[in-house]
Amino acid sequence: MPAADANSAARHLANLAREPRPAGGVGEARARAYAEGVLRDAGFTVCTVPFDYSAFPGRWATPAGGVIALATVVVAAFAALRYGAGGASLAILVAGATSLGLFARGMLGDAVLDLPLLRARGDNLVASRGVAPEVWLVAHLDSKSQPIPSAARVAGVMLVALALVAAFFGAALELGHMPHRTVWIAALAAIAAGAPLVMASVVGVDSHGAVDNASGVAAVLAAAARVRPDCPLGVLLPSAEELGLAGARAWARDRRAGIALNCDGIDDDGRGKMTLMYSGAKPGALIEVIDATATEPLRVMRMPLGLLTDSVAFADRGWRAVTLSRGGVATLRRVHTSADSLDTLRGTGLEPAATLLARAVEALS
Repeated sequence: MPAADANSAARHLANLAREPRPAGGVGEARARAYAEGVLRDAGFTVCTVPFDYSAFPGRWATPAGGVIALATVVVAAFAALRYGAGGASLAILVAGATSLGLFARGMLGDAVLDLPLLRARGDNLVASRGVAPEVWLVAHLDSKSQPIPSAARVAGVMLVALALVAAFFGAALELGHMPHRTVWIAALAAIAAGAPLVMASVVGVDSHGAVDNASGVAAVLAAAARVRPDCPLGVLLPSAEELGLAGARAWARDRRAGIALNCDGIDDDGRGKMTLMYSGAKPGALIEVIDATATEPLRVMRMPLGLLTDSVAFADRGWRAVTLSRGGVATLRRVHTSADSLDTLRGTGLEPAATLLARAVEALS
């Protein structure tokens, strides 16, 4: 690594995390212009690719899903506990869970590109060096805030899932003429705790997004400059990740599948192991290559319930894709809040992440 690059990631972080970067906003445009300059100086051909999308899934799908789940469990529990109607409560649960599943399926995937509701326009920054690169470094530029941190949203999703499972169990016990009241009360307690957290997942603009995801962009910019010039490499800095992965889905929609190394959320050293997350089928061979280049043990895990990153959009299109992250519960307690700023992030974890990404690109080329 050239000595001149020793603190590049920290410099990038300081420039990128100075203000909120809502999708389509002035802050995001300034961050994109900064990243474009860095990539041009590193020898990349850079362009901006516009795309159209629906902001509805990213803004309202999660709260609406919380409402459907809450109504399903409460109405089913009322039928069971007030009227002893086990068959009716089971029918309500089946109808509600089916509706929730169909709604979730409808809001995921390319719905964010095709829905006619709340249409918006975004811009992806695309850079390449070499002919037809197969390996792409990815990190989203936009940020958002929510009334609750990511940790609370994840907990809410898990509680809602637990409530639905408990409710089905309660209905089955009732139909089998076995004691069921305690199970129904547990289901009601779980949905009462979890649904408000899910319903509160509305989008605001009050976070500078230092960890999420100025840190990922900073690591990718630093990594891209360190990859050997003879290695073909693409860099994608999408917009509207926080609104249903819209930028990544739009860009990957009509492109040949390749390899996507997404970087999303690099907290300071000491806040957890470097982690590779994946969705869909485990990309075992890709993970082995990345792990072989690492200078510290990597944690490998499936994407947790309630989290979405751009690697999901690529995996859905048949790419070999992972997300590199570093952090822990304390990180998730800051993400999507005003506490996610340079006041709470020094950037000491960025250099190891950038080095790992650069080595992985060279090993994969």
